[in-house]
Formats: sequence, structure tokens, C-alpha cells
Amino acid sequence: MLIHMFAFRWHADASAADRQRASAAIRAFDGAIPGLLEVHVGMNTTPRGGGYETGGVMKFTDEAALANYASHTLHQALLAWLLPLIDPIEIDFHSPEPA
Repeated sequence: MLIHMFAFRWHADASAADRQRASAAIRAFDGAIPGLLEVHVGMNTTPRGGGYETGGVMKFTDEAALANYASHTLHQALLAWLLPLIDPIEIDFHSPEPA
């Protein structure tokens, strides 16, 4: 299993509607992108978040599924309007299946 984590620092010109739209678009990936097993996204609640306001975790079957997600039309459509509004960070790592 491959875990994909992300967080966004929003630019000053990003609205509350932009934040809600992004979260809804990310949640809509669930069941729509092959190999994507789980999607979790929400607003950061810790004061130790370093300015990252939105975060999420996705579980993929493998690296091929993550690569498919990266180029998938739904993801590309999100990035087209979202990237100008955020400073993102991403972390991907392998996780063994639970025993």
C-alpha cells in the first residue's frame, strides 16, 4: 500500500469558497480513480501546523495507482485552478498492510 499525504498553505486571495471547493473536489476522487482506496481531507486543527490549513491522506494500492492519480483528468482539473492559490507539500511512503 502507498500512502499519499498533502497539506496546503492558502494564499491571501483564496476564499472560504475556494477552500470548500478544494475539499469537495478531493473527496469526489473517492470511487472515481482506480487504485485509490481511501480519501480523507479536512481543515487543520493544530496550532503546530506551520501555516498549513488544509491537509489530507490518501491510500493507494501501489505506485502505479498513485502515478495514474497524478495524471488523471479529475486531479489535473483540480490542479488547474488550485495550484495558483496554495503552497503545497506532499509526502508519499509505503506502508505494510495491517496483520
